[in-house]
Amino acid sequence: MKNRFAIKGLALAACLGLAAPAGAQETLRFMTGPQGGSWVPIAGALKNIWERAIPGLSVQTLPGAGVANVRGIAGNRAQVAFGNSISTVDGLAGRAPFPEAVRNVCNIGSLYPQWFQVIALADSGINTIEDMRGKPIALQPRGNTAEVVTQHILRAAGMSYSDVRASFQSSYTDAVGLLRDGHAQVFTLGTTIPASAVMDLASARSMRIVDLSRYVDKMREINPGYQGAPLPANTYPQQQGTPVQITYTAHLITNCDRNPEQVYQMVKLLWDNVDTLRNIVSAMRESTPATAAADIGVPMHPGAARFYAEAARR
Repeated sequence: MKNRFAIKGLALAACLGLAAPAGAQETLRFMTGPQGGSWVPIAGALKNIWERAIPGLSVQTLPGAGVANVRGIAGNRAQVAFGNSISTVDGLAGRAPFPEAVRNVCNIGSLYPQWFQVIALADSGINTIEDMRGKPIALQPRGNTAEVVTQHILRAAGMSYSDVRASFQSSYTDAVGLLRDGHAQVFTLGTTIPASAVMDLASARSMRIVDLSRYVDKMREINPGYQGAPLPANTYPQQQGTPVQITYTAHLITNCDRNPEQVYQMVKLLWDNVDTLRNIVSAMRESTPATAAADIGVPMHPGAARFYAEAARR
């Protein structure tokens, strides 16, 4: 398998005029997300795909989060990263939590919908966001998109962090640990469904998914990129009905001035091997080059745009 990827990558590089000098090496820094989310395993798969097929390329995966990743690309601390549409658009516009507009951040392609979920212990008495007042909640550090969305959902309910007992955790896994041990009563996360962290909690404690339908309109006033969507039935054990959660789009970003031929190659390899990614994240089963090329308010990198234009003509 390794040889097949290498031969395929060499042939593609030759066609694109990308053959690297013998012994040439490049390290590409790839910012991912918190443990317990979907970005870490997808990044691991892409690392293997790209390293096997692109001669001389080494991919270093780094922890990250939606807001921090946009800053990482803009500051050239990373060359590729996951992003969330709502955060990336806010960064380009210079809206909070970004102190000023970011530059040199381009889209590679949309991958799948992200689900912002609010999960409470069944015996917590929490059925609405307002019920969280005075309660211990677990959430991610500042720099994680889900933490920003948590601020927004509290604002939509007329609340802020001063109204809850917020505990910022480094990963979804750590947040679940607090609920499992009774040190928190609710946690928030933004990732694909079903989320492994929620599955872990369901195996240990009785839980409920807080319906967010009453907050959708106010959330869209805060950021029009938000949508409300019913959580498909039986996504999780113990799930009652199809509670509405908040959705947005996960995508890949890179430096706008990055070599367009290399970006073309990376995007082509992603879609040539998309079944590998679909086996990791079921949400990608509906993803195609056409959906990836959709305008989400972030400029498309010229190398990626070339690939999607070619794919549309096939």
